[in-house]
Amino acid sequence: MRFGWIVLLLLSFPVLEAIGIFWVARAIGSWVVLWLLLSAFAGILLIRVERIAWRARLLFSLQSGANPLASLFASSRILLAGGLLVFPGFISDVIALVLLLIPGTWAGRKSDPLRPANDDVLEGEFKREPDDLLR
Repeated sequence: MRFGWIVLLLLSFPVLEAIGIFWVARAIGSWVVLWLLLSAFAGILLIRVERIAWRARLLFSLQSGANPLASLFASSRILLAGGLLVFPGFISDVIALVLLLIPGTWAGRKSDPLRPANDDVLEGEFKREPDDLLR
């Protein structure tokens, strides 16, 4: 019986989106078409960029010693938001914006344990050359 509610919710989602589009179209007019086109374009652009960026995000999390599942979760959250933006409707756009506004893995990233705490100090060896050799 639990799964019946999930199926009913998934099947009623497009109907709720259509009702929302009609209500907003009645309130603001033909600007709805522009909103739907811009959100679909933003969703496609978000998916295309994230399709390339997930590898770099995963490699960076592995190199920095962070949890790689957190970067995969962030990438999947962004891909889901892009898919919801492509889907026409205002309910899915609001859900996508909420998904995009959730802080990602950048908030809790650990610093590199091999890097010194003070970034202003450069460590290394040097050798002073006589002035006549520099000319």
